[in-house]
Amino acid sequence: MSDEEKSGTDLRVRLVDVGVELVAREGAGALTLREIARRAGVSHGAPRRYFPTHLELLSAIARRGFTELAGRVTAALGDGTAPARTQLDELAHAYLRFALDNPGMYELMFRHDLLESGRLGLRETSLPLFGVLVELVGRVRPAADARAVAGALWANLHGIAQLWRWGSLQLATGTDDFAPLLRTALDAHLGPEAGR
Repeated sequence: MSDEEKSGTDLRVRLVDVGVELVAREGAGALTLREIARRAGVSHGAPRRYFPTHLELLSAIARRGFTELAGRVTAALGDGTAPARTQLDELAHAYLRFALDNPGMYELMFRHDLLESGRLGLRETSLPLFGVLVELVGRVRPAADARAVAGALWANLHGIAQLWRWGSLQLATGTDDFAPLLRTALDAHLGPEAGR
């Protein structure tokens, strides 16, 4: 790799790093090309050399979020030997914790109206997570349409994450622990857990 190619790769990574920091501090709305360039210490036109559109830069930033979420899910699932229902519980907890710990990134990751999901490997990073959910649901409810159940469960988890972050669920339920809500959502989609 030539020095010029290495410099371009370094700047590309730096632009994404700055975007990740910016979304963490100020949310998805702060992710303008001009602001990312300013914080990276380059001209406002420099990002366009590596990310021809704003959507491509946002997608690269979101990919980092999906990579981190995938890492958390992998860690939560451990060696994969626990019962599927237990793994789904761990996956759901990891998902909600990520959403609550990273609200700006979480918002960006699921704003497909802002992202080019077919570009920059974003689909290849995000779809395997849904695949894990579908596979586990299929093991718990083999007679069901696992994709449909997984989609409904995911929508429920997303709703819990959003409403919890806004404080709506705490107000409505009078609790400061999302675990009972999560357990109820899992029971609703998967049936009650054996032994409970």
